[in-house]
Amino acid sequence: MKVIILAAGKGTRLRPLTDHIPKVLVQIGHKTILEHQLSVLKLLGIDDIHIITGHKSHCIDSKKLTKHHNPDYDNTNMVYSLFRAHEIMDGSSDILITYGDIVYTPRVIEEVVACEGDMCLAIDQNWLEYWRMRMNNPLHDAETLKMDENNKIMEIGLKPKNYDEIQGQYMGIIKIKGSCVENFKKYFFDLRDGLQNAAYTNNLYMTEFIQLLINDKWDVRAASVNNGWLEFDRVEDLQLIEANFWAPLEK
Repeated sequence: MKVIILAAGKGTRLRPLTDHIPKVLVQIGHKTILEHQLSVLKLLGIDDIHIITGHKSHCIDSKKLTKHHNPDYDNTNMVYSLFRAHEIMDGSSDILITYGDIVYTPRVIEEVVACEGDMCLAIDQNWLEYWRMRMNNPLHDAETLKMDENNKIMEIGLKPKNYDEIQGQYMGIIKIKGSCVENFKKYFFDLRDGLQNAAYTNNLYMTEFIQLLINDKWDVRAASVNNGWLEFDRVEDLQLIEANFWAPLEK
């Protein structure tokens, strides 16, 4: 399995912590976010690890991973950054994609790896408990997620009108089945070339891209867990580390 960590963004909502380092190097307890991720991946025997860099890329030590740089990180979004590593998407193995501003327990990755589907997404079904700790109005920040009885995802990433439209929350971890990897890459480049609109594809959000694949009949499945992860999008998120709710992450 190959892993791609998406770490090109500026992390503006974590300033001043990200003024001089990328978000993935923010300290969480005794480790950086990146070190937390690498520790879990090592524990699971996954060592072919790639990282997409952008903001303050020189700060990231490349000894334990392969760097792919997005020089236009300030004007592009996550999907564009992902395909800066298109040369490793050769279909020889599954691809595990993880956002660079999250930490997770081994069981989260194990669930995603075990999931069957063209694409599998880590989904937190106990998300509301977490969101209520982070913000006053969870519905304002959450996104829709609708699944059928077989955990096949039908809708993702829209603004929900009510909690009934949220069957779980996407966690920023994706697995692409090895046999689908080349088609995954081809889909992006065909989309870009067919639209002849680089601005659109360059600024696609990941959930937008996933929804396009769903609309095109990709089999996108949910690998469901109950918590076991943390997202660091704002300085306030760091304050939750001390809560007993997150004790399993220290084990």
